[in-house]
Amino acid sequence: MKLLLTAALPVWAALLASAGGATAQAKLLALSKGDHTLAIVDPVTLKVVAKAPVGSDPHEVIASADGRTAYVTIYGGGSLHELDVIDLVHGTALHPIDTKPFMGPHGITFVGGKVWFTAEGSKCVVRYDPASGTFDWTMGTGQNRTHMIYVTPDQRRVYTTNVSSGTVSILVDTVIGPGGPGAPRPHGDWAQTVIPVSRGSEGFDVSPDGKQLWAAAADDGTVAVIDLASKTVVDKIDAGVLGANRLQFTRDGRLVLISSLRSGDIAVLDAATHKAVKKIAIGHGAAGILMEPDGSRAFIGCTADDYVAVIDLKTLTVVGRIDVGKGPDGLAWATPQ
Repeated sequence: MKLLLTAALPVWAALLASAGGATAQAKLLALSKGDHTLAIVDPVTLKVVAKAPVGSDPHEVIASADGRTAYVTIYGGGSLHELDVIDLVHGTALHPIDTKPFMGPHGITFVGGKVWFTAEGSKCVVRYDPASGTFDWTMGTGQNRTHMIYVTPDQRRVYTTNVSSGTVSILVDTVIGPGGPGAPRPHGDWAQTVIPVSRGSEGFDVSPDGKQLWAAAADDGTVAVIDLASKTVVDKIDAGVLGANRLQFTRDGRLVLISSLRSGDIAVLDAATHKAVKKIAIGHGAAGILMEPDGSRAFIGCTADDYVAVIDLKTLTVVGRIDVGKGPDGLAWATPQ
């Protein structure tokens, strides 16, 4: 990976230093799979303030809790083994992390000071500790194409979709230390529950109240609704979103947005009634979905159209487009603390 960043990065550093509130500080991170770059976007002006080069097949991005570092999965259809690391404050590309023997990193999140990611080619979930520079935990799923990931804030549960197996894995740390839940534990004892859903289930999200997981299936366009307490499918919605790629709840939990790489529409469902609300025309196909921290807008990576669409969540209309490069996909927020 090249270490040269655009000259605009000092502008980004200045914005970090001068920003006021938490929402004003947040910057949008957007990956371009075609240009192999990470764009840093001011969400107020919708302008790209900097771009950083990343590896050959970037798919997902996450920022550390302090907003100072970005981590990018270099996927390669399960064949590559790299996390790229970008210092967002000083405008430098740090040394990439070689994830071998964990192949094909894809889904990624940052919880509890650590980077959690799926390794699709190795059928497992991995945790990386930036402080020690080590992989300090991993667990296999035994499923095919372990792809996207969600980790609960207490780090006791991990959810992931297994695309080709048509399943959702729920990984649970079953050991509670002597001090009760959340207390230090001498070791972990993790158990997996595998829940059958439709083949091609990839994009998923957990409801803001933590009670349900919704997973969208590309093959038949359905959405499986899983009750996380009982670990069972309680509904299967015929959403008709063939080619479904990503699914996200709005911040208030009222609506669910689903993107499709085959369709020019974003499907909007009512989370309470499970009924269709609207289809929003955004282009010729979309992938990544990201909700604004204040809940007012959604950002959609329109891969086929080479822009990120901005949706007003009150009117459910497209109100802007951002040119971040060819084939935009993974999106994340960087919020300096």
